[in-house]
Amino acid sequence: MATVDLEKVCKRFGSLEVVHAVDLSIAEGEFVVLVGPSGCGKSTLLRMVAGLEKMSGGHIRIGADAVDHLPPRDRDIAMVFQNYALYPHMTVAANMGFGLRLRKTPRTEIDKRVATAAAILGLEDLLDRHPRALSGGQRQRVAMGRAIVRDPQVFLFDEPLSNLDAKLRVQMRTEIKALQKRLGTTSIYVTHDQVEAMTMADRIVVMRQGRIEQIGAPLALYEKPANLFVAGFIGSPSMNFVQGVLGSEKGRRALRTDDGVVLPLPQACPGEDGHRVVCGIRPEHLTVCGEGDADAFAIELNLIEPTGSQTFAFAEAGAQKLCLIAADPRALPPGGRVHVKADPSRIHIFDADSGAVLQ
Repeated sequence: MATVDLEKVCKRFGSLEVVHAVDLSIAEGEFVVLVGPSGCGKSTLLRMVAGLEKMSGGHIRIGADAVDHLPPRDRDIAMVFQNYALYPHMTVAANMGFGLRLRKTPRTEIDKRVATAAAILGLEDLLDRHPRALSGGQRQRVAMGRAIVRDPQVFLFDEPLSNLDAKLRVQMRTEIKALQKRLGTTSIYVTHDQVEAMTMADRIVVMRQGRIEQIGAPLALYEKPANLFVAGFIGSPSMNFVQGVLGSEKGRRALRTDDGVVLPLPQACPGEDGHRVVCGIRPEHLTVCGEGDADAFAIELNLIEPTGSQTFAFAEAGAQKLCLIAADPRALPPGGRVHVKADPSRIHIFDADSGAVLQ
């Protein structure tokens, strides 16, 4: 395993710059996830680390070695793609060992490494099969096995679970995380799925429009987002946003929206009276309460979505659209009016113009 260091890495296509001077340091054995919407530059950044995409500027080091001008085969990395890219005429064992054969590795060493990887991935009984006889999850394991046998310094994953169904994605992300911890290999993982990022990463790198918005541990990003974009991207369902002006109501801090809805706020809420802000509240931090509660405000329920263990309720407070999560669907009649309150320690206040969190 090795460190990976990116210094002012950028990528331009003609006059269009799609990755802007990215600085990022990844520790030995760390599992880092690059996450963001389509077109944010995360896959392009990964491909530059792999050497599959030429940099327009900056430097990349893997361990002690500068790899700026090295071809992919000389970077001591292994990559797992969204497409399994298995050779249909080869068996599982032949697919896993193919890269080693190209490197003229002795046959006994290839067999040893393939056997070891197969044992790690539970593929021992499938080594003589061809890809057409495998399930999607088994094919992805073979693709991972092909990477493992190379014993690289760094694993690179480019949305490897996108072709799997929802149940298999949950299983495979658990297996990939457990495998990475067992092997201890430095890993960079690209996904657009923030749930994958939250459940797998040691650190998450949130990207937008070719720039890094925030880097941190999953819970740090969830609990202390740096701006509106990160707050809205991390968490499922997404954070509720209520826009208005800070002020006072009945002797206490409050947010008043343009259509007159008053949202009670904690007394220590940041920002001065008259400041236009966006208040962020996660659906799980809203609870149904009585009308007489000092922190209560009224909402009109539009749609109820029971999922079994939880119930999602979609509502409006004036023109503001909200989502909340409740344990008991019977407390949330569709089309009804209820009162809710926000956990005061979980309210986030952002500047309406810059989008930055107010400290």
